[in-house]
Formats: sequence, C-alpha cells, structure tokens
Amino acid sequence: MTRWLAEYAWLPDHAEPTRDVLIEAEDGRITAVTPLVGGGAPMAGVEVLRDAVRLPGLTLPGLANAHSHAFHRALRGRTHGGRGDFWSWRDGMYDVAARLDPDTYLALARAAYAEMALAGITCVGEFHYLHHGPDGTPYADPNAMGAALVEAAAHAGIRLTLLDTCYLTATVDGAPLTGPQRRFGDGDALRWAERVSAFAPDDDHARTGAAIHSVRAVPAEQLATVAGWADRNGMPLHVHLSEQPAENDACRALHGCTPTRLLADHGVLGRHTTAVHATHPTGADLALLGESRTGICLCPTTERDLADGIGPARRMAEAGSPLSLGSDSHAVVDLFEEARAVELDERLRTRRRGHFSPVELFTAATVAGHAALGWADAGRLAVGDRADLVTVRLDSARTAGVPPVGAFFAATAADISHVVVDGRVVVADGRHRTVDVPTELRDAIEAVTS
Repeated sequence: MTRWLAEYAWLPDHAEPTRDVLIEAEDGRITAVTPLVGGGAPMAGVEVLRDAVRLPGLTLPGLANAHSHAFHRALRGRTHGGRGDFWSWRDGMYDVAARLDPDTYLALARAAYAEMALAGITCVGEFHYLHHGPDGTPYADPNAMGAALVEAAAHAGIRLTLLDTCYLTATVDGAPLTGPQRRFGDGDALRWAERVSAFAPDDDHARTGAAIHSVRAVPAEQLATVAGWADRNGMPLHVHLSEQPAENDACRALHGCTPTRLLADHGVLGRHTTAVHATHPTGADLALLGESRTGICLCPTTERDLADGIGPARRMAEAGSPLSLGSDSHAVVDLFEEARAVELDERLRTRRRGHFSPVELFTAATVAGHAALGWADAGRLAVGDRADLVTVRLDSARTAGVPPVGAFFAATAADISHVVVDGRVVVADGRHRTVDVPTELRDAIEAVTS
C-alpha cells in the first residue's frame, strides 16, 4: 500500500481542486481517495498519514498525449527559420525518417518519451508509420520499429498505445510511394492487417491500436478494411483529417466530397475513432463527426508551428465530439500549453474570450485523452483507476499566487515536480528517475541529424 497526501487534488466531477486529499494505491490501482478536513499540524498526528508521501502543489491524474510522432522530436529548432508551409516542412521530416533504424529509433523515442514523462504525460498515442527499411524492404522482424517504440516507452516509464498506421499511397488519386515514403507502406490494407495482427506486445504498459494516415494515404476502397480490422479487435482507430485545405480540395476533385464524408461513407467514423487535427471542416463535416461521436484530437502547438490554421474547437465540442490533445511534432511538449491554446486560439479566431472552462480543458488533457487511446481506466483520481499522479508546483515564478483552478492557464511542463505511473514513481523533484533526458535527447538527435 502506498499513500500520498496531496495539498490540492483535482477529483472527478469537481469544478475545482480539493484541498488536503489522501490518495491510497495498491498494485498500481487507486484504492481510496479521501478528502480530509483541516490541514498542517493537526493532520500530522493521524496514524494513517505518517507514511504518506506529501505532494505540495496541485495533483492531477496523469496527462494523455493522444497524438505523437516520436521521431519528429529531432526536428525541433531545425525547421523554424525562413518561409514555407506544411509541405516544405515535410521535406525535412522525410530526411530524418530516412535515417532511422530500430536502434536509433529506440534511442530517440526513449528520450522523447522520457521528456513527456517530465511534462506529466503518463500515456502516449504513437501514430506509427515508420515500418520498414529505407527502401521499403521489411526488416527480418517486420514489426521491429514498433517493438522499438514499445521498449522505449517501457524505459521511459510511461504507457503506450501503438497506433499502427496504414500508409499505402502518396496522394488522394493513388500515386505510389517514393523515396522515404517507401518504408511506410505494406502494399495494401490486407497485408497491413496481417503484419499488425502478428504483433502483440507482452508488457501491460503497451497496447496496439490502428490508424489510417489520411485519405491521401489510404485509397477509398481500402478504408473499410482498416476500420473493420480495428472494430473486430476492439481497438481505437485514429486518422489525420482535413489538416490542410489541399487535402480537402484533392478529395473533392476525385471523390466529389470532403474527407470527412468519405470516411463516414466507408464506416470509419464512430465512438472508437479519433480524428486528428480536423482543422478545416465544413459545417456538414462537424455534424457528421459529432453525430457519430467521433473524437477529435487537437494539436495546437503543431498546428500553429506549421501554419496549418485554427480549427473550430468550440463548434466541435458543441456538435458532440469529445476533445483530446496531442503534441504531434513535439515542437513543444507541454500539455498545459496545448490545453490553454485550445481556448486562446479560439479567442484569436473569434475575437471573444471564455470558450472553454478549466474543467473542459482538464478533461481533454486527462480522461478524454486516455479514452481516445483505449485506456478507459485512467485519467481520473478515482477508486479502481490506475494510480497515475502528476503534481504541479504552485510556488514557481509562473504559478506563485495563482489559485489551483488556474493552473492550466499559468503552469508549464517545467512546473511538474512529481509523476507516478501505475503506482511507480517516474519523476521526483522534477527529475526523471532513470533517464538523463537532456543528454539522451542530444545524443539521439545528433545520431540522426549529423
């Protein structure tokens, strides 16, 4: 039995954090959550509190990063100068993709996931399409790259949903994969499903899910194959959607409809599906997504870094789509920044304030993100849920004087002091327990960029 005494804890169905909460856990699960009356010295004499680890600050459930491309971490600071757009940025991304192998990918992903742990992320959804060798030839183990990601998450101490991604064509009209893209492809959706079916992580920190890269990368007639495989196996399904206007235009030209309509017509949308970005939907698209209860993962720091645009987040939520958050390209790894950007970008788009409450942003960063990744038993400080705890300092230069409910508008990843994943301490006093994160990031990035 492990006990923690949180100065403040954000409990389910509470509009703001509760002071003095005793959290108990055993075998990685929360067994009791007890708000206490009073504080300070009077509680110190209570027998049950003598062995409790004190957590000064605000304790949250673990944060969920619902959309990650681990190898993009090597691009930070290398693609920000000069003019360009998503498509010119993609050329730099392909240069890094061409250099990775299972060993260098393990090192880079381990460091990237450990950085996430420092930022309070206890679970990540890896949108994984870097499958084969540089010329498209499968490794002796055709899932070697996926296995490297599973191992990297284990080393970093966080959970992983490996969203194995079907990526077959270069354009909406079916142009073949060329250059670095060749290592993404399995030939067709049936061969993709056969490869993924052969991979079953044997560690309970990792699960497999499915992804359709986009309507650019999976022909219309093969969408149902991927969606059906995910449905039969009870797995989450993710898809890049309407990230760029050019994608919408190409889909209309070939299919006479938007990407959202195309996905709906082929059975892709639904409660177990998450559309990533959805930056340029029509009103009819929003209705299709909301009525089907398809989730939407917003990645504001990447969307602004790549000049993608600002999606209509409030309209998405009002239509019925659960919102989650992702760091995507890892230009920034900070779920607080992603959460407040949902509100602040909406202010820029509408020139009005007050679109999302702190509870809505908190939900997107925690329970909704875990649900999108297939971990329905995480993201809440509640009995029976996984013992994931993230403590935020309230005495830093950024948070001093800020009420606990305002943390999502004040704190940064640098204010995380303590992280527990499945009852295990991963970060203590702001330091990762097993990974020298700056050193490993530097070395892993140099290995694939020098």
